[in-house]
Amino acid sequence: MRYLWWLVRCQPWRVLRGGLFGTTWMIGLSARPYLIARAVDDGLGARDPRALAFWVAAILVAGVALSYVGIMRHRTMTFIREDAKARSAEVLLRHLSRIGSALPRRVAAGEVATVGGSDINWAAQVLTLTGPGVGAIVAYAVIAVVLWSISPMLALCVLVGVPAVGLTVGPLLRRLERAESVYRQQQGALTARSGDIVAGLRVLAGVGGRDLFTRRYAARSQDLRAEGYRVGAVNSWIDAATVAIPGLFLAAVVWLTARMAVTGDVTIGELVAIYGYVATLVVPVWFLLEGSYELIRGRVAARRIADLLNVSPDDVGGPGRRWPGPVPDARRPGPVPDARRPGALAAPAGPADLHDPATGLTVRAGRLTAVAADDPAAGVALADRLGRYVASGTTWGGVPLTGVALDDVRSRIVVADHDSYLFAGTLRDILRPTGGDGDGEDDDRLDAALRVASAEDVVDALPAGLDTPIDARARTLSGGQRQRVRLARALRTEPEVLILIDPTSAVDAHTEARIAERLQAARAGRTTVVITTSPLLLGRADLVAHLSAGRITSTGTHQGMLDYEPGYRRLVTRGSEDPDIERPADTEQAYR
Repeated sequence: MRYLWWLVRCQPWRVLRGGLFGTTWMIGLSARPYLIARAVDDGLGARDPRALAFWVAAILVAGVALSYVGIMRHRTMTFIREDAKARSAEVLLRHLSRIGSALPRRVAAGEVATVGGSDINWAAQVLTLTGPGVGAIVAYAVIAVVLWSISPMLALCVLVGVPAVGLTVGPLLRRLERAESVYRQQQGALTARSGDIVAGLRVLAGVGGRDLFTRRYAARSQDLRAEGYRVGAVNSWIDAATVAIPGLFLAAVVWLTARMAVTGDVTIGELVAIYGYVATLVVPVWFLLEGSYELIRGRVAARRIADLLNVSPDDVGGPGRRWPGPVPDARRPGPVPDARRPGALAAPAGPADLHDPATGLTVRAGRLTAVAADDPAAGVALADRLGRYVASGTTWGGVPLTGVALDDVRSRIVVADHDSYLFAGTLRDILRPTGGDGDGEDDDRLDAALRVASAEDVVDALPAGLDTPIDARARTLSGGQRQRVRLARALRTEPEVLILIDPTSAVDAHTEARIAERLQAARAGRTTVVITTSPLLLGRADLVAHLSAGRITSTGTHQGMLDYEPGYRRLVTRGSEDPDIERPADTEQAYR
């Protein structure tokens, strides 16, 4: 509810204008029954043509004015809803971009797609209550007062009958909220599964698992359909009650009024007016019931949006905190909390060592360090800790990494996965993820990154070179080409600390050798960590560390480790070499 209230506060004047138009329109609906009653009593009843003509003209003017107010009400409420949608989308996109690669560990992709695709719309729809919803309440009070002046008994019927309608529909609304919450959760999970199947369809077909996953998806889809039927059943009862109950209420009031007209307690004109008032009252009642239904769906949607905003960048790099707290600034919407939060520690002024106490690894500033991990998952986890994608005790120049402002960490430490996502766009846009001026210097950096990644042939093979459009995930490129593009993208950023995860696992040996040689030269004097078991890359490193059973068991040069560390030798050579090899004295000294 705080999130919905924030959407209202973001546009106060427009909401006030919508409430004014909505109230004027609702009250205007009850003005015409009064004018018709005057035309009946003063014109037809009194047989006065001039009075009849006057009241007929008044009815026409009131109709035109009401039409104009109705148009302005609808226009204003549309602006309010669209503003709320755009604002929610902006907040979510900023927040998700700040979380970065840590997001898949916390939230399924299908959940994000469902929130961004439909929950934003449902949350914005609730703001309709600020216009016709407010007007319905005011119109209800005005009609009750007018009816009291005619017949207190009829006024009591209205005052008691409308709350009775709400009490009748209330249990259905609560049941709908529970059913809607379950349905939306299952829908997000099914969307995530469908995305996973599509992404891995080629692999599934290769291992013969396509039919299995198809059957599982079909079974989950049937469960979701059954849940959708339950939501639809409750929704149908609410829709039926929204029409039937006000109609029955109208029939009861008209029956009472007709009996009063027979006994002479009200005039024929008052009978027509009362019918018009109560018939008009059906509109506010319908808006209130429909608004209650939208509020239920909007609360479910807003809860899911808030849950996604709760996945704070600090949850993966330090103490987290719940959203909203504080509520985003209505004048400048943005994610919460700010990366430069109060109390953040100052980052090292210049290049500094990174130390990971979990493994015991110390990455020396300005050196190329290679890590050979027995378990690939342990290597990825090490990269996540060094890049502050998970909370850890990693220090940077003696400063806890989780205490440094996240913007400083992201701008100076870059972690490049060999399978990171490639967005759609031209190849030039893909290779410049942080933008660029497009000047000669920027082009030179781009060309240098492509050369180090040995990706010049990728550009040459494309019909328009760097300006060739590439689809999402770059499916038109081969696996090796995609990997080299990812490497060139990481090198193009020229970070102070570059952490590469298996950057050459999909390229051939000749290309890998060129990349290893050029990478060593290009990153000379800057901190670089390469997590790999490739002998070509390991041989170019200033320092090699063997990560086994979650700890760094040995460090040294590549050749020295091959000669004197059997575990490292088995890992790097895949057990293809004789362990009893000759150990030259100079190699032994280098290892020591």
